[in-house]
Amino acid sequence: MTGTGTARIGDPERGTLDKAAGENFPVAPFFLPKDWRTDLMAVYGFARLVDDIGDGDLAPGGEDARLLGVSPSDASDRLLLLDAFEADLNRVFSGEPHHPLLRRLQPTVRRRALTPEPFLGLIAANRQDQLVKRYETYDDLLAYCELSANPVGRLVLAVTGTSTSERVRLSDAICTALQIVEHLQDVAEDLGRDRIYLPAQDMKRFHVQETDLATKTAGASVRALVAYEAQRARDLLNEGAPLVGSVHGRLRLLLAGFVAGGRAAIHAIAAAEYDVLPGPPKPGKLRLLREVGVTLRGEG
Repeated sequence: MTGTGTARIGDPERGTLDKAAGENFPVAPFFLPKDWRTDLMAVYGFARLVDDIGDGDLAPGGEDARLLGVSPSDASDRLLLLDAFEADLNRVFSGEPHHPLLRRLQPTVRRRALTPEPFLGLIAANRQDQLVKRYETYDDLLAYCELSANPVGRLVLAVTGTSTSERVRLSDAICTALQIVEHLQDVAEDLGRDRIYLPAQDMKRFHVQETDLATKTAGASVRALVAYEAQRARDLLNEGAPLVGSVHGRLRLLLAGFVAGGRAAIHAIAAAEYDVLPGPPKPGKLRLLREVGVTLRGEG
């Protein structure tokens, strides 16, 4: 997940949840039943906060660290914060969590009979981000997405009571695609964190050096590499798109929004001629709505 917005000092819960508006996909849109919106925002709050810990993007003032029982002197230690966050997650399932976002999550976990595994996967992905800065192969990247992205879709299915093994498979394809798209949008930002999510084998194939990613605008080789990875994401979205037709009602519209968000983002990347280095290409609302219509009709 990626989000925008700045958390307000002293209100880490609200600041984290406010980032939902910056996502490539709808988090808990108005047309869903209220109880679904409540539970999806609770799941989002967890996922956004663990990403912010892993990226060092917590609200200024150290309030999140304090809530997790981490001293101010250790508040910059991301692995320590992730350990403390996991301990608070354990309290969601067997006690009273300390952080307000995890207290918000606890009723959702109980109401929907959610298991710890998808939440632990998201924490593991952020631990991996502290230790692994490069990915040699596409399969290595897919294994990372299994931790960093796929649990989100599985949680959506669990919250809405629609999880089956086939839907999980389709959801995984969509979520992995959305993660790859996010990586493509954020090549420059990730490089600033000393992370590269473009597989090294693919970079070698397209004759792209790490220094080529640090320029203000992409050369032909970088654009060709980005186009190649964008096609992989497009194929994954197409593979997962039948998930939309497997459900009904407002959930169908929500899932169409996920697929459409990815497709619209890929279109924006293509419209920028695959030059993602000046900043993340973002789709307009009209394009997103068009892609929603295409997805609902089973086209694309």
